[in-house]
Amino acid sequence: MRDDTDTLFSSLAKRPLADELRPATFDEIAGQEHLLGPEGPLRRMVENHCITSFILWGPPGCGKTTAARILAKCNDLHFVALSAVFSGINDLRKAFEEAAEMRRVGKKTLLFVDEIHRFNRAQQDGFLPYVENGTVILVGATTENPSFELNSALLSRCKVFVMKPLDDAALEKIIQRAEKVKNRPLPVDAEARQTIKELADGDGRYTINLVETLYDLVGEKTVLDKAGLLKIMQKRAPGYDKSGDGHYNLISALHKSLRGSDVDAALYWAARMVTGGEDPLYLLRRLTRFAMEDVGMCDPNAIDIAISCWDAYERLGSPEGDLAISQLVIYLATAPKSNSAYKAWGSACRAAREYGTLNPPMHILNAPTKLMKELGYGAGYQYDQDLPDAFSGQNYFPDKMARQRFYNPPERGFEREINRRLAYFERLRREKNQSYKPPKTPGEGEKK
Repeated sequence: MRDDTDTLFSSLAKRPLADELRPATFDEIAGQEHLLGPEGPLRRMVENHCITSFILWGPPGCGKTTAARILAKCNDLHFVALSAVFSGINDLRKAFEEAAEMRRVGKKTLLFVDEIHRFNRAQQDGFLPYVENGTVILVGATTENPSFELNSALLSRCKVFVMKPLDDAALEKIIQRAEKVKNRPLPVDAEARQTIKELADGDGRYTINLVETLYDLVGEKTVLDKAGLLKIMQKRAPGYDKSGDGHYNLISALHKSLRGSDVDAALYWAARMVTGGEDPLYLLRRLTRFAMEDVGMCDPNAIDIAISCWDAYERLGSPEGDLAISQLVIYLATAPKSNSAYKAWGSACRAAREYGTLNPPMHILNAPTKLMKELGYGAGYQYDQDLPDAFSGQNYFPDKMARQRFYNPPERGFEREINRRLAYFERLRREKNQSYKPPKTPGEGEKK
């Protein structure tokens, strides 16, 4: 669709506050100084009249569309805006045809595509020839991580600029501009004013809509406190997209907080996910995985606790079952940590691929038939439990494979006891086998 223009009857309709506050220059945009400030790359594009295709990645309400409009206006570019939510192949074709026509009369076109990640791979590929031959300067806006959502071919032809959520100073700038346009103070006290910025959570568009609602609903002689504000304003749900980048960011934050044994931060991130609408069973599955990967043998009870909490939630449901999540997060955050079992399994799998054709040694093979006994199956096998110390020290690796050590537990938690047992077994092996050679740790001696 083309840029909006005023008509003869535009003045008869009340203009939304967002339209009245729409910035006309980069200086009027709240926040994003790292991109739009004196040394910012977008401002330099304007000043140098050298606009190239790029992607704006940032949360809702941070100014992506506004920045693109101003960029086009400052460089006298024909501006065409599309939304991937409402547009299809026909809309793209019309936009490219329009851009080609403008090019023939000597005018470049900036094609702004909002929510560009919603176009499928084939549609994204359709941009490539028009970007390469200069028919359009593509500016895509996305709230999702471009690394995951956009074609690598398209990404390679576009720079990516990250836009940040608006901080308190930027939100305050928006509120002050609204007060100037309305020619009266916002009808709230200082605490309620701060609450507005907290409710906005970095979203400028939400801030403007909230401010407009206050001006519409509250009389000029009324000043609301925080309690009065919350009575007429619906509290905003925490920003969280279960299928988007925020989902992976929060689970990463939870996982790393648990690994760092920060129980309070871990509880916060878990609560953010649950209150944001995450499936609690997904969260419990990830916590169970953490119990195996990051706690492991340092506390073998962790996996039992995880399964029990998972089972308790499935039996109780929410909200009572939410306490099972809390209990599990607390247990895992405060448990000793070890990934020795995880690393041991990885090392064992690599050795299995390397020595995958070797047979077990003959003495540990069963001999159910007379022929197999004659061939030496089971010959010399010692039944460990028949020995005084219940330990034979025999070799159980393939004959052509040197003994290796995959499991290297740290001196933490229950693995202190495991280390003591391993040292005991190692001493017995040396005592019972004069030709015994210490095991080799995979990668030992290699340059790191």
